Amino acid sequence: MRIALGGIAIESCTFSPLPSQLHDFTIRRGAEFLDRYPFLGKYAGRAEFVPLLYARSIPGGSVEPDAYAVMKQEYLDLLRANGPWDGVYLDFHGAMHVRGMDDAEGDWVTAVRDVVGPTCLLSASFDLHGNISQREAATLDMLTAYRTAPHVDYIETREKALRMLLHCLDHNIRPERVWIPIPVVLSGEKTSTEWAPGDRLYAALAESDAAPGLLDISLLVGYVWADEPRTSATVIATGIDRNVLRREAQKVAQRYWDARHEFQFGVPAGTIDACLEWALAAPEPCVFISDSGDNPTAGGAGDTTIALASLLAHGAPSAIVASIADAPAVEAMLAAGVGATVEVALGGKLDPITCRPLPVRGVVRHLAPGENTEAVLQIGDVHVIVTARRRPYHFVADMQRLGLEPLAHKIVVVKIGYLEPDLKRHAPRAFLALTPGAVDQAIERLPFRRVRRPLFPLDKEMVWSPDV
Repeated sequence: MRIALGGIAIESCTFSPLPSQLHDFTIRRGAEFLDRYPFLGKYAGRAEFVPLLYARSIPGGSVEPDAYAVMKQEYLDLLRANGPWDGVYLDFHGAMHVRGMDDAEGDWVTAVRDVVGPTCLLSASFDLHGNISQREAATLDMLTAYRTAPHVDYIETREKALRMLLHCLDHNIRPERVWIPIPVVLSGEKTSTEWAPGDRLYAALAESDAAPGLLDISLLVGYVWADEPRTSATVIATGIDRNVLRREAQKVAQRYWDARHEFQFGVPAGTIDACLEWALAAPEPCVFISDSGDNPTAGGAGDTTIALASLLAHGAPSAIVASIADAPAVEAMLAAGVGATVEVALGGKLDPITCRPLPVRGVVRHLAPGENTEAVLQIGDVHVIVTARRRPYHFVADMQRLGLEPLAHKIVVVKIGYLEPDLKRHAPRAFLALTPGAVDQAIERLPFRRVRRPLFPLDKEMVWSPDV
């Protein structure tokens, strides 16, 4: 059997002012991306796996149509040139938005089906923050999604998508799918699987796993910062007995709906000023604060200075801000050199709706030239990491290699939502700041216009029951 491997992945925030362009994607071809599938050796005797193209970008704004067209065309050309195929595995995220196009993954899947024909089996894996359309569920033959957030089961999920595909090819199975959109949109910071009710809801999926005739059941909480009609939570069941799929999918959807009011942040949350006051009063020697409204790994522009301005106003002792994207400021610091005092108008250039550039005077403490140059600017007692392009800081080591020891500072502000595992492990205490930005956690104040209504929590009094 011959199986094609490849796909595309990005979370697209439609509220972001920063478009995602071709240069934002890392495109890997052929054997370059086989490291995503370390389990392939288990199945070497059963199929020939042919890697075509995999494109990935950190979350950002809507993808530019010409960039999407280039990547899609190259993938389809490779698919045509290397066929015929028994199966195709699509490695997706599930929340890509292309400017002027709804349901971009649905467009990609439909194009794949047109190339490979009706008999080839299509399998896909998704992030649980994907928004799955009816077109995707109808065109794919099978799919599965992560069950953890933060995501620690991504390798297992990719393997399950391939294992299902091989099983169905071996046994000549054409699976059924049942798709139920749940009219709920909540942020990942409230729907983590590490606390209630997310932990309980995802653990309960094991009950459905044992149902006869069911190959997979997936619960996706969706991606909230996408203003398009498919945005919602979703349940998709895949298997051979439609009655079983219907029963299990409705059960999972009803549980999620019933728990909608229970979702909460995993740490105390408040305004940035409130979080700073709590941090300064906390007995712990170091407190981490999430600057959640400008989280680049959710699609934020990464250049808002709201948290920095508040730190300076509070006279916070020994603090770190990770980070602010500002290429002109980085250039100015490179020109001045380490130890020099510089004056720059920091940030506020990519997301001017949220904030204006903040004039600051500080000392350049560290420079790390490279493809994405990083610099450390000390403003009073606050050390700010400034980058040429936005990037996340998910590891303590990311700051240590810039000469900063996070735990030696009273406050560490990170542009993030919930803390990623390494930060969470190191943080003596954490708060989540409900800062404004493209990925605002207060979703009721976002300018939604195209989502399907009614939709919780935008319409809190709505009633609903699961229907296939």
